[in-house]
Amino acid sequence: MKPPPLEVADIIRDAGAGFIDRNQAWLTCQHLKVLRAIERCRTAALGGHLDSCSRCGHRAISYNSCRNRHCPKCQTNARNRWLAERFDELLPVSYFHVVFTLPHELSGLALQNKQLMYGLLFRASAETLLEVAADPKHLGAQIGFVSVLHTWGQNLLHHPHVHCVIPAGGMTADHSAWVPARSGFFLPVRVLSRVFRGKFVAGLKRAWRKGEIGFHGNLRYLSDSKTFHSFLRQLFRKDWVVYAKRPFGGPEHVLHYLARYTHRVAISNHRLLSCADGQVTFRWKDYAHGNKKRKMAISTEEFLRRFLLHVLPRGFVRIRHFGFLTNRHRAQSVSRCRQLLDAVPQQQPATKQLKPARDGTWPCPRCAGPMVVVERLSAQQVRERRAQWESFVDTS
Repeated sequence: MKPPPLEVADIIRDAGAGFIDRNQAWLTCQHLKVLRAIERCRTAALGGHLDSCSRCGHRAISYNSCRNRHCPKCQTNARNRWLAERFDELLPVSYFHVVFTLPHELSGLALQNKQLMYGLLFRASAETLLEVAADPKHLGAQIGFVSVLHTWGQNLLHHPHVHCVIPAGGMTADHSAWVPARSGFFLPVRVLSRVFRGKFVAGLKRAWRKGEIGFHGNLRYLSDSKTFHSFLRQLFRKDWVVYAKRPFGGPEHVLHYLARYTHRVAISNHRLLSCADGQVTFRWKDYAHGNKKRKMAISTEEFLRRFLLHVLPRGFVRIRHFGFLTNRHRAQSVSRCRQLLDAVPQQQPATKQLKPARDGTWPCPRCAGPMVVVERLSAQQVRERRAQWESFVDTS
């Protein structure tokens, strides 16, 4: 893919220092760490390595990545490693995609209590799926699924929701048989919505009783008990959005889909169009009007503010496995599912190409031969080598 003409790192280098000076009142150490990491990513400041082609001998210096999970440039390798680990866990069945979204009324509270609210979003959505699927009226089976947290919409505003990717069926309680989902249908969305709403609000009430919720700024009024419980009652006056997309095809479609969703950040560099005259312009998809592709221009100040809305708490896990895909029993459960489905792992070309190289090589830009690391370089060594090369070019 052709490198993008503009990157988030460029915007931070151009406007980051002034943005930090003007917003010290609310910026946290985590915000500053993310900005600094992205700004320095793949620059001499992080050091690098000397690479050599084992075929033609071409040599080049590559800069190190910051490896911050909020960096748009550092997610591709992490995504490919994760996909390679998931490859052998796919089942030869169709897969469903269900999305649980928090209502707009909870956005402010979620921003002030990210660890609590995002964790509750995971638990409430997972418990909802497991409970409804286990009901004999619906599926009557133990299911397994992967949940991925996204906190943004296409316009970069706060929009917390969880994507769940689920095999079309599950095992009976005694693991003696596979229960397939009905063709083209998984679980009733209206039931999922109501159960999810009830579980999430019940979790908020428990957190309130334990004193785990913080109220700051314009939400201080909710610290009053009567006001808070009145606020919770209002949440029952509207349906919560649970969206079930049409089922995927086989395993190859699932991997292609997960490749787009698992390790995304708030915005990819390829969506950025320009940064000039104090404004950032980027592409976005208007889901409310037929998925129309539009352009949006906002100030660099607002762009960086929106970007930082999606910084996750330190150590927070944003990809989680539930049901028979939980980490502890996943290998055993997947093996049992395959036995019940009378199937073996399928090696399909469409999925193979998503698996990263295991030997740590990448193609040479001149002859496409394998490039390998021959020397690790500190930041000082990178600067010295660059200076030597530039001096050699000037005198030759």
